[in-house]
Amino acid sequence: MRTLRLISVILFALALLPLSAASSVAAPAPAPAAATSGSYWLDAYNATNAERAKRGLAKLRTSKCLATFARAHAKRMGEARRIYHQDLGPIMRKCNLRTAGENVAVGFPTGKAVVDGWMDSWGHRKNILSKSFRYMSISAYKAGGKYYVVQLFAST
Repeated sequence: MRTLRLISVILFALALLPLSAASSVAAPAPAPAAATSGSYWLDAYNATNAERAKRGLAKLRTSKCLATFARAHAKRMGEARRIYHQDLGPIMRKCNLRTAGENVAVGFPTGKAVVDGWMDSWGHRKNILSKSFRYMSISAYKAGGKYYVVQLFAST
């Protein structure tokens, strides 16, 4: 059985200083055939908002500023062939954010599959269902036959 990995982190800032963080690793069941990178983010975006809608939470909007950081980090992870968190401080400063969070993953063949995996993990689920977040961006970069995925959350 192949191992699929997830990591999540939440940072709440007071004067842009992180106060808490959480991380986890999970191995979900296999998912359907691989998506294209263009449909991957849209499927993940829609699946994330569907999970929020089931619980009466506001839909997360996209952010061009967050998207820039998500794309760059997904590419870095894919090129390094490993997943890891980026420093959210520069993102918070550049995008003028009050709070930020990040989920990362590798090995999920579709956007819906990665969100399903994140929902099965306490830390990731917490990010997805946070009432404080208002914005989200997702990027998937395919390398070595696997998608490296970054999901950023924020509020201003």
